Amino acid sequence: MELLIITVLLFLIEVFYFKIAFKYRIIDRPNSRSSHSKYTLLGGGVIFYIAVLFYFLLSGFNYPLFFLGLTLLSLVSFMDDVKGMSRRIRLLVQFIGTLLLFYQIGAWNLPVWIPLAALIILIGTINAYNFMDGINGMTALYSLVVLGLIGYANHKLHLIDSNLIYYTFIAVGVFTYFNFRDRAKCFAGDVGSIGMSYIILFCLSILIYRTYNPIFILFLSVYGVENVWTILRRIRRRENITLPHRSHLFQFLVNEVGLNQLVIASIYAFFQLIVGVLVIHFSARSPEMQWIFGIGLLIGMSAFYLAVKWWVIKKYHIK
Repeated sequence: MELLIITVLLFLIEVFYFKIAFKYRIIDRPNSRSSHSKYTLLGGGVIFYIAVLFYFLLSGFNYPLFFLGLTLLSLVSFMDDVKGMSRRIRLLVQFIGTLLLFYQIGAWNLPVWIPLAALIILIGTINAYNFMDGINGMTALYSLVVLGLIGYANHKLHLIDSNLIYYTFIAVGVFTYFNFRDRAKCFAGDVGSIGMSYIILFCLSILIYRTYNPIFILFLSVYGVENVWTILRRIRRRENITLPHRSHLFQFLVNEVGLNQLVIASIYAFFQLIVGVLVIHFSARSPEMQWIFGIGLLIGMSAFYLAVKWWVIKKYHIK
């Protein structure tokens, strides 16, 4: 009954937000880098933060430092959606949010190089998750899959308060109802994609830190492979990697090949689901076997990704 009430409340709040966004013109306007051609309400992913707010209040203020970090990131990201924010301010807040995440899980007792390396990786992942929010259904379906995988792993390990995962999963489900359409009712916006990445990274950090098992980072491997190879290609072409672009494979498939956005989003989510199931299976194996599996998986995924992207670029004469 509690989850049903939360579902209804989040649905009503999302609809109410649409009225606010329409009144104040919080709208995504298509440009040369967009994969859509019509004005669409922006910031629908604010509901992810609202779900965690409900969890925070009903749980007796559980994970306060995490919630503070999420609040800061969501606030700045929403302001960026509405009127734009300095890149330096966004990075500073992401840095502060990541520090709060580390303090929440108690990771500062590790050798100093581990938190420093993780800091760079987490900030990079936050922005990479945001970069992938480029077509209808992508953030929605992919987040549902990753949260589902985290929830299943946590069901066996009992390391994260399950209600945090449930509430967030429900919020993504509500957002999916409005976003997974050929003509989306709303986009997640930075407030949604960055907020969601922070929530997922918090849960993954707990799993990895408490089990001393880095294999769970592969729950994000599809996005990881896409972003790493796209960045390397842009560096080789001497492009500014901090600027928006349309050179991800999924963007080529939608914009140049002409495939349906929802089909591409579903394929990405499906591949991550298959990889995630394999990760859960191998997480119970020996560390040596996990490393062999992880490295082999990333090599195989990279080879497949590069082959498809090379074929698309050559066939459709993409510069």
